Amino acid sequence: MTGERAANGIQAPLPGRCGYFVQKKKRYCKMIVAEGKRLCGEHANTAPNSEGENQRRRIPCPLDPKHTVDEDKLEKHLKKCNSREKPKPIYYVKGVNGGYEDAMETPRQQVSICSLSKEELEKMIKKLLKATSSLNSKLTDQTLTHIALQEALNDPKNGDSAFKHLKQQASLTGNLERLSLLGSNRCFVEFGAGRGKLSHWIDFALQDAKNVYFLLVERASTRFKVDGKHKSQGSMFERLHIDIEDLSLGKVPLLVKERLPVVGIGKHLCGAATDLALRCIMESCITNQEDTGKEPPEKRLKSDEMLTVGDPTSLSNCTVQNAANSLPVVGVAIALCCHHRCEWKHYVGKGFFSSQGLGAEDFRIFQRMSSWATCGMKQHSIDVGEAEFGKANQKVQLEEHDFDEESFAYEGTLTGEEREHLGRLCKRLIDQGRIWYLKQQGFDSALQYYTSPGISLENVLLTAVPLPKIQQGENSEDLLCK
Repeated sequence: MTGERAANGIQAPLPGRCGYFVQKKKRYCKMIVAEGKRLCGEHANTAPNSEGENQRRRIPCPLDPKHTVDEDKLEKHLKKCNSREKPKPIYYVKGVNGGYEDAMETPRQQVSICSLSKEELEKMIKKLLKATSSLNSKLTDQTLTHIALQEALNDPKNGDSAFKHLKQQASLTGNLERLSLLGSNRCFVEFGAGRGKLSHWIDFALQDAKNVYFLLVERASTRFKVDGKHKSQGSMFERLHIDIEDLSLGKVPLLVKERLPVVGIGKHLCGAATDLALRCIMESCITNQEDTGKEPPEKRLKSDEMLTVGDPTSLSNCTVQNAANSLPVVGVAIALCCHHRCEWKHYVGKGFFSSQGLGAEDFRIFQRMSSWATCGMKQHSIDVGEAEFGKANQKVQLEEHDFDEESFAYEGTLTGEEREHLGRLCKRLIDQGRIWYLKQQGFDSALQYYTSPGISLENVLLTAVPLPKIQQGENSEDLLCK
């Protein structure tokens, strides 16, 4: 599949670049070749022996077969391969925020709504309506903005996609200001940070603040990170390359040294990542115990068994009152999304579900049904979004989140509007469990809209700030549906 000349209008290989034609990409490989060679190391094996390109035998890397290595250099390569197991940081504790499995429950595969009969579906809908009958499904609109982003919002160079993200970041920053969470002497922990744009704009809004730190938690390798731009500006940015499930926040050296109040933030923290983040930040006082060199127990105690609201040794008082082994948490603001990716094992609201007579199987079905909220809005958002933002922006809106096609399995039983309504109820029910959890920890938590559906179909913000101490001793039953 190699050639010296262009064929069918395809550009010939660039000088000094590989002469291998990549059929899938319909172009020649752009890797730089060694002096006197025509093919790069990855494609040298494709040339016949007579061409002398593969004098060394290349084999797949045993750590990552996606790339190859010279067989005689394998030992040296394994020492520097990017896929090698790297030393774990001090704040790595495997599964510390992962939650627990019910002792009597057998692990089940993901539930498919298509496998339910009409009668089973109707039964689940009745359960859903009963569980959500006392909940307020109409959320307050807290679509705000912040002066720090006005110049960027008015910049015509920003396209529709950039404008959409700027609107969300401006509203999140505005809501942090509304909750009095913007200020000096604190550390913002951005979960699922990606490129770190949310922290970037919060830092921009805090130009006059002092002693402000940012911890960016992201397990994936991300290109075009913006936190690198702050190194010469005196801002304190640190990136933690770790899964939220394994992050013991109380052991991060920066937080151990500075002992600053923590604000947990996140933009579109998908599914179970929200539960992992809440447990990570709320149970930081537990994970900051003196290191005994032992692994954590395989089964964690349930939150409602381990904690008692008002008890001086409970986690709520440990977190809010800044006990000796705790990190003072002053607030949380997380934009939610993708409830169909939640997992019962990681879910923080098990106690709330139990209080409603619901269990793991119900959760899994409601989790799948929650995708109806966004799938049902496809046509509606097209009708509204195109008029407001144009066709190009609408395409980006629909591509931002994956839609579950099985949501349309019961076309003859439920209308699109009914599926959309039920999907929203499933989201509210799952989120109410998170509110219940946060209130158990001594926080005043709420849900609100932070942007319009035309900007993002996932437009709900979860916020939490510490309750006044006088209210921390309230009975947990009174907190359940407040």
